[in-house]
Amino acid sequence: MEYPSLDKPKAGAFRFNTDSSQMEIYDGNQWTGVLATSPEQQTGGTRGLVMGGGHPNCTDVIEYANIDSTGDFVDFGDLTAATNRLANACFASRTRGFAAGGGSPAPNSYVNKIEYVTISSTGDGVDFGDLSGDYNESSSVSNSTRGVIYAGYPGTINIIDYITMASAGNAQDFGDKTNSSTGAGTMQSPTRGVYSSGETNASPYAVTNSMVYLTIATTGNTADFGDAARAVRYPAATSNAVRGVQALGGSPNTYTNAIEYITIATLGDAQDFGDLVASNLGYGGGGLGSPTRAVFVVGDNTDVDYIQIMTTGNAVDFGNVTDSGSSGGGCSNGHGGL
Repeated sequence: MEYPSLDKPKAGAFRFNTDSSQMEIYDGNQWTGVLATSPEQQTGGTRGLVMGGGHPNCTDVIEYANIDSTGDFVDFGDLTAATNRLANACFASRTRGFAAGGGSPAPNSYVNKIEYVTISSTGDGVDFGDLSGDYNESSSVSNSTRGVIYAGYPGTINIIDYITMASAGNAQDFGDKTNSSTGAGTMQSPTRGVYSSGETNASPYAVTNSMVYLTIATTGNTADFGDAARAVRYPAATSNAVRGVQALGGSPNTYTNAIEYITIATLGDAQDFGDLVASNLGYGGGGLGSPTRAVFVVGDNTDVDYIQIMTTGNAVDFGNVTDSGSSGGGCSNGHGGL
């Protein structure tokens, strides 16, 4: 029998339902069952995907690796068209990986498409629907049901879109940005999404170290989280359910090998984690997260490094992607939002 609570639960609260003998999570509107699935069941470990990229050129390549191991990425399939400027625009559920927006080889090009792949198989991208506008350099977070897309360039756009990942259709309005950054790094827990750093477009290539957050299961505007250690554009970022990590990026055209971290459930400034192995640096090519590891695809070359998220220290070599990782998007079926 269910007894009423004296207080309304917060999004992300857990309970044990004695009637169904099942763990449940409050999604901001209702209690829903916790899915008993895992990357180990579906793909033999957390599978990370890198989609598109190749800036200043453009590629349709999708490649993947088991990020609980090490080694080179291998071919997965192709996007529906060659697309770059996806660095933090890709996101995932346990079953599907998504790419939202991006650019084509044409100057100042913007795309409104959303496409997806089924992570446990291999194959080409499939049309899902459209964003509310044409954007590149967007940034996305997700939990197990919803993807939230922070509109990218042109940077004067303050739109935040969202989709329900298990269905297909066009994005809906979520709320508004409280800053105008594009190309922000993204980190998430099951309840909260954090957008970090990026380009402000206040003047050519101006950058910010501002971090903002939102509650994924609700709708509304972003709120201040704290500050990143460095003002950069196009970092690579990811998370497990507790800690978010960010690396790479430019400030401008001066790249960093530094890694920094935050605790997602609290508010505050980022702290130093360590440094990447790679020295030939560029803009981030995507961050891929598992419950234990963060994998960074290093921009402007094919290097891939990794760290153990809950420690601090320098990164270790993981392997290579087949093409330049610059501005490719990364996602996985084991990130912190799941």
